[in-house]
Amino acid sequence: MGLKQKIYAENKKKVVEGKIAVRRAFLKEKGLDSAVIQKDVLIRKMKGQIRQANYQLASIAAQEKLNADRAQAKAEKLAAGKGAREATPAKTAKNVRGKKGSKEKKGGGKKSKATEKK
Repeated sequence: MGLKQKIYAENKKKVVEGKIAVRRAFLKEKGLDSAVIQKDVLIRKMKGQIRQANYQLASIAAQEKLNADRAQAKAEKLAAGKGAREATPAKTAKNVRGKKGSKEKKGGGKKSKATEKK
């Protein structure tokens, strides 16, 4: 689930909590006791939706924490890298081969038929 879904999961949770409050008030108005209200099918379904939204929010929070840790580690790594570069002088490459020396044939031991006949 994407991090942008956080808003939708929070809104869904609020809406369902409101529906549960309305349903409980309706059932109390009917004169049912709390044991029967807790066993009501619609209330149980809505509680399941709340659990689902809570799970989604928890996974989003875990992902946000992981992203924050990664960003912090990256910043520390960059800071450590800059400090190390300033402390040591830049190394110069003495044994750099030119373009002619870097090209190699990748044909291996294969020869074309024209060269084999000669």
